[in-house]
Amino acid sequence: MALTAKLELRQGQQLVMTPQLQQAIRLLQLSNLELGQFVETELERNPLLEMDETPDVSPKEHDVPVERSEPAGDEEWLDLAKPVAEADGGLDGDDGSYSDSAAAPGSMDAESGWANVRQRMNSFNGEEINPEAFVSSEPSLRDHLSEQLPLSVHGQAERLIGQHLIDMVDEAGYLHADLEQLAAKLGAPLELIEKVLATLQTFDPAGVFARSLGECLALQLKEQNRYDPQIAALLDNLHLLAAHNMPALRKAVGAEMSEITDMIDEIKRLNPKPGLKFGSVQLQPVVPDVLVRQAADGTWLIELNSDTLPRVLVNRTYYAEVNNTTRTAKDKDYLLECLQTANWLVKSLDQRARTILRVAEEIVRQQDGFFTYGVQHLRPLNLRTVADAISMHESTVSRVTSNKYMASPRGIFELKYFFTSAIQSAGDGEAYSSESVRHRIKQLIDGENARAILSDDKLVEKLNKEGIDIARRTVAKYREAMRIPSSVQRRREKRQLERTGR
Repeated sequence: MALTAKLELRQGQQLVMTPQLQQAIRLLQLSNLELGQFVETELERNPLLEMDETPDVSPKEHDVPVERSEPAGDEEWLDLAKPVAEADGGLDGDDGSYSDSAAAPGSMDAESGWANVRQRMNSFNGEEINPEAFVSSEPSLRDHLSEQLPLSVHGQAERLIGQHLIDMVDEAGYLHADLEQLAAKLGAPLELIEKVLATLQTFDPAGVFARSLGECLALQLKEQNRYDPQIAALLDNLHLLAAHNMPALRKAVGAEMSEITDMIDEIKRLNPKPGLKFGSVQLQPVVPDVLVRQAADGTWLIELNSDTLPRVLVNRTYYAEVNNTTRTAKDKDYLLECLQTANWLVKSLDQRARTILRVAEEIVRQQDGFFTYGVQHLRPLNLRTVADAISMHESTVSRVTSNKYMASPRGIFELKYFFTSAIQSAGDGEAYSSESVRHRIKQLIDGENARAILSDDKLVEKLNKEGIDIARRTVAKYREAMRIPSSVQRRREKRQLERTGR
């Protein structure tokens, strides 16, 4: 069989990642602080960019009724339901190959025109090789507590309360909050707030989430199983110890002086500021990206926070003046590059703002019960639900919800707080939140005995009978996340306990 060379023309579709799309996606995932820093850098480097100092009179508020409505925004360039090749710069896409075919009109070379912009944007995403990036950093107290939250708190409402309390802890580990005011703000019973707080007070390091020095020391003593009525009385009278009023302290505690001295020595070995052993981070005030308030008719008014939106303009007058006096081709190419960069930066910033607003509107629609009635009315919500409702890709919604905050009458929350993964039901019913499934698995395991240990397969069968469609590997993953041993190990431990009990 002879081999011959020939030419073929084939037609196909390909998802491309244009430089403009790449910039828009990276701008979307920046926090408002990072975005401000990037825009300031561009203002310094691009002579055609300038800040817009005029008052913002464009409409920003949107009435969002309780009922579902169609997503706002029908501009052609914002239609993220189109394929990337048609949308010409939309945000709806993932990693793919680069293409120069979508260059802006009049561009002499799209790749060279965006090389510097991509390089500067890469610095925000860690793509440049930086030796300092490989140096291990000390975890902060907030990060350490947040890692423990999903292992101990499983309900969606409880987890949101827990994360809210974590955000209120200072660097020393103390909680400065009025629980009654917090319950009123979140729309949750005070008993539920106290229950979550009691769980959080068992977190490592011992003594965190205390509201006073005495409570901090008591939590550490309870962790060591050294908390008794006498030392509790001493902690209730720390003011006498501070004043060195030993006779009054001895009377209040009801113990001999030698015993009081031993208790004082034991207290001195505790850590009055347990949170300080973690890495300290520079605290930045949280500036919300979205503002939510209720109108008189019960609908929700949603607007972007103008303080977090960099407003830049392209000075076309200056471009025309300089272009008329430029003689060399190199200078003209540089000027054209600056114009192209400035135009797409302005457009990308506008698109970023509109996308954040659309996602925030849908979150408020989905979680209207939380904003109206409180934390107990949170719904299971995932990225796909929001993405399908507003015709966006899940990756776009994921980028929007990271490091973006919403201010509401219930408080300030990161957008990702309102999401939780869901487990599909075996029938036609609503999906179950992953937290509720974890809680049910723990209930089933807690109710077993040594003669009827539930394997992961048995757990799957029981959950399927209850209408929860879940895979065995998911059950195993949830069980391991809750630090529950395997069925073989549980059987061995329970039989050992039975023999010991006999």
